[in-house]
Amino acid sequence: MKYMLLIHQGTTPTPHDPDAWARLSEDEKAAVFADYQAINETPGVTSGVQMQPPEMATTVRVQDGRTLSTDGPFVEIKEAIGGYLFFEADDLDAAIELAARIPAARMGGAIEVRPIVEW
Repeated sequence: MKYMLLIHQGTTPTPHDPDAWARLSEDEKAAVFADYQAINETPGVTSGVQMQPPEMATTVRVQDGRTLSTDGPFVEIKEAIGGYLFFEADDLDAAIELAARIPAARMGGAIEVRPIVEW
């Protein structure tokens, strides 16, 4: 089965937040990069990309046939998705195991594991 792992950043320090990132030791920064590299090299993983912070988003809706765009997301920053990846696994337990390895899961964020609909 294929899963999408949505990385909710929460309070996770990222390089896009220089102040929070600077509070990490060099060893912690190296561990984050090493963990993501190992995850991307895991069989069955199709890596996604890290996204810019939520403040860079534009939200689009169509209302009465008109396209409306608004700067920013309509979620709490702690709920914002910071990245994603795809994982083809034998079962949900394997996807959960991989999600637990994503640094954001242990650094203030959360990982949403969602099965992909296959037609």
